[in-house]
Amino acid sequence: MCHSIDLNSQTRNGPIAQTTPPILDKNLDLTQEELARYSRHLSLPEVGLDGQKKIKDSKVLIVGMGGLGNPVSLYLAAAGVGTIGLVDFDVVDISNLQRQVLFGIDQKNKSKLQSAAERLRNLNPHSTYNLHELALSSENALDIIKDYDIVVDATDNFPARYLVNDACVLLNKPNVHGSIYRFDGQISIFNYNNGPCYRCLYSLPPHPRLTPSCSESGVLGVLPGIIGTLQANEALKIILNIGDLMVNRFLLFDALTMEFNELKITKNKNCIICGTNPSITELIDYKQFCGILNDDYKQKDFGEITVQELNTLFINGQIPTVLDVRENHEVDIAKIDKTLHIPMKEVANRINELNKNKEIIVLCKSGKRSNKICQLLINNDFNNVKNLKGGIIAWSKEIDSSIPIY
Repeated sequence: MCHSIDLNSQTRNGPIAQTTPPILDKNLDLTQEELARYSRHLSLPEVGLDGQKKIKDSKVLIVGMGGLGNPVSLYLAAAGVGTIGLVDFDVVDISNLQRQVLFGIDQKNKSKLQSAAERLRNLNPHSTYNLHELALSSENALDIIKDYDIVVDATDNFPARYLVNDACVLLNKPNVHGSIYRFDGQISIFNYNNGPCYRCLYSLPPHPRLTPSCSESGVLGVLPGIIGTLQANEALKIILNIGDLMVNRFLLFDALTMEFNELKITKNKNCIICGTNPSITELIDYKQFCGILNDDYKQKDFGEITVQELNTLFINGQIPTVLDVRENHEVDIAKIDKTLHIPMKEVANRINELNKNKEIIVLCKSGKRSNKICQLLINNDFNNVKNLKGGIIAWSKEIDSSIPIY
């Protein structure tokens, strides 16, 4: 089933991104080993020798080497993209291995980029891998992105998505966007062939308290593989100038129902960065724009308590109300005795079950969801509220190792 979003399709001053294939370097020959390696591509009339040379001559930047960046980089490297840039600053954590298939247990606590480059060079030594081991920011994004033909947005947070979008618009680069959440995935191509940009669809970000992270909400391990390979597919189609691209289209995938639905989207003439009269002409502070640095989001109205301090209260018989706001299935995996369980989404409707005159300590898995519930309670005139620092993970690590870490 397809739905449409009626966005005005007027363009900015001229085309947003290059709409014709790049001029091929005539001296870009393939070696005998490359001819054998890419033989299945060469057999496709839509690719052939000239197409494979275009792939070899292309430069693609992948921003984020997590769940999406892993399959994107693997398949673009395997396809023979000549220059692949990787942006990330994180290290490999054991929790990554459920979905980030570039890495193994031997890479635990090692640089993601160094680990990825080792695997990719082993897969295809004919490609060049540029490692940008840093956090993409307003200060460095334009300098990094300008040297690439295509940008693949494999990020996992809203400040990064708006940053990538705006940098691509300012530099006239196509943005192959993908995102995942729990069992749902999305993909589109922004800022290409006079199509919309990310802001045409999402002019403003959601409130930060309404956007739980992947670690808090979870994600099905195979989902980034599905969406990431679709992103790689669209990047190759741009390089080869073939097929129907995901321009003016927004694909939604539901892994539970195995359904693909497509939204039709068009360019917004009033878009603040790619519209006819843009008000954004340079990169901005994206954390502030997404509300992460707003005063009402800071932990200034409620306290914080460590797991050691809470344990001391228990030992001394001083039992506060400890509110566990995790989901039912999480409590089935791990729980702390003497706690009251109300799932986060139910707290607002069950707030009368809590005593405003008693100290309330809120816990979740890591401290992020509980942070939001503390603010909710403060806004509803609860005066003695504290967030359990580090959540049940910290409790397991520092107080009771028999409680599983999930």
